[in-house]
Amino acid sequence: MLEACPRPLGGRDGLLGAPRRICLAKPCRIWRSRHERPVLSRGPAAEPPIPARVEPIRLPASIATLFRTVARNPLASIPEQAYREPFVRVPLLGRETFHLCDPDLVRAVLLDGSDRFVKSEAAQRALVPAVGRAVLTAEGERWRWQRRALAPMFRPERILDFVPVMVARAEATRRRWLALATDPTAITDAAEDMMLTTFDIVLDALFSGPDGIDVPAFAADITAAMEGRAGSSPIPCSAYPNGRPIRASGGSMPRARLRARVEALVRARRADPAPRADLLTRLIEAEDPETGQRMGDRDVADNLLTFMVAGHETTALALTWALYLLTLHPEATETIRAEVDAVTGGGAVEAGHVDRLVYTRAVIDEAMRLYPPAPIIPRQATEDVELPGLGLVRKGAPVIIPVYAIQRHRRLWSDPDRFDPTRFLGEAPKSRPRYAYLPFGAGPRICIGMSFALVEAVVVLATLLRGLEVSPVPGFVPELKARITLRPEPGLPMRVLPR
Repeated sequence: MLEACPRPLGGRDGLLGAPRRICLAKPCRIWRSRHERPVLSRGPAAEPPIPARVEPIRLPASIATLFRTVARNPLASIPEQAYREPFVRVPLLGRETFHLCDPDLVRAVLLDGSDRFVKSEAAQRALVPAVGRAVLTAEGERWRWQRRALAPMFRPERILDFVPVMVARAEATRRRWLALATDPTAITDAAEDMMLTTFDIVLDALFSGPDGIDVPAFAADITAAMEGRAGSSPIPCSAYPNGRPIRASGGSMPRARLRARVEALVRARRADPAPRADLLTRLIEAEDPETGQRMGDRDVADNLLTFMVAGHETTALALTWALYLLTLHPEATETIRAEVDAVTGGGAVEAGHVDRLVYTRAVIDEAMRLYPPAPIIPRQATEDVELPGLGLVRKGAPVIIPVYAIQRHRRLWSDPDRFDPTRFLGEAPKSRPRYAYLPFGAGPRICIGMSFALVEAVVVLATLLRGLEVSPVPGFVPELKARITLRPEPGLPMRVLPR
């Protein structure tokens, strides 16, 4: 459908995929069909705009409606009631799915009941073929020993070693944007730019740079492998035959090639005695402090694939959505630039600056509140469990932690659809329940790469905005699309202008 638009914007699918076309023509047939119910509301002239949001399904709904909604966009299948109630029961074909939004219930599942609520079968089917049984997907003792072995790698002080790499790659993107800024009509796809920037950073952090790596081939295989998962919903839904979501075909050959490439890199590094301080070396040397167990080549490869695929995409999406919000709020961009200038003295961002860039971090935090990279956490009960205030959850029952809805919940957040970074400044975060904000999950399975992602996002955003304005393309409103992660569809066209 997008190909029919007479006024397209060029872009690419995935990291280095085929060209795509993004519709920018507001009055055209394509724009009207995509935006019959506009989600960007400016209200009175003096009020700031409401950022793009998803229209939730209203219950009760027919099985056919639920089926179509999950297949089209799982994010829209979170019931409207989940934005205002502590929990929602969705009965389907004699089985209940629970959407849990109350922070105490979320804690009961993700922390207190972490051994009784495991990743759902649907989530495993979506992720394991792409990244194997790494720390992200493993369960039980296999997960525990990997987590213990990897934890020292991601201590905050060790993450700061990679700040110069992050700055260098962000500067390369900034230089490209500065060249574009000389043409006031030029448009870039910020979503693609952030994917490329964070992919470069992850290659530097994992392998000490791309030397000896066929970067285009790697990028193409990652894109193809994940597109093979793109049709897989992580949400279990009993409306599907046998409870199995529709799945896109393809992706097996790229996944096999990608695994072969990564395992070859692991073998080559084991045979190379030259000392390196990158994450691959740290993975090979990682040791469970309780048992002394180390990872074999397959374990190392699985975790490398996890960091390559999930690591760079999480940060790229946080940055993409932050840039989208900044195009709507130029005053926030000015505040970031003033903070960066005051902290750095006009120089490059350094490791010692990161903790002082508090407003820049608050913008990232607020972007991940409105647009959490992983908008849904699916779990499945391994036994009958009694939850306080809810009652009995039967063995095998799907339990959904709808992060997107929790972080816009009417009882937990004031004016929840508004962009307001001050929610994360000063004492404000301490006044909220811990389990009201979950962009990296919570409990023992909280994302192990959280510190890396946050440092990277702050460093990249602070670097990019030096000397540049970011401006929206008139009439364009991104559509929120979730499969495994939450992306703007069909990208994020944006103008960059000199400061």
